Amino acid sequence: MQIQVVKSKIHRVTVTGADLNYIGSITIDETLMEASNLIEGEKVSIVNINNGERLETYVIKGGANTGEITLNGPAARKVQKGDIIIIISYGILDFEEAKTFKPALVFPNEKDNSLT
Repeated sequence: MQIQVVKSKIHRVTVTGADLNYIGSITIDETLMEASNLIEGEKVSIVNINNGERLETYVIKGGANTGEITLNGPAARKVQKGDIIIIISYGILDFEEAKTFKPALVFPNEKDNSLT
């Protein structure tokens, strides 16, 4: 049997932009992507702490150490600049492997989205 488990999570990061006229996705600072083991094009779930919205989209790499977290396209209607969100990706593992798997969990500074 295989199950879905949390693979990566960026916990409580601040949205820096929302671009309705861009092709849909979320742009994430490359440094945060590397720390959380996310890759460009990977499917992610977004949970908005401010309004309870949940959505799925895919990752686009932003500039390193910029703190950028921008929701693009239709997802931009679900957030506002300054909202706090959680970004989660999931992996499919064999049940026994899932018992010992350790996800990449990142807890950035909410003020500037840095890892320090």
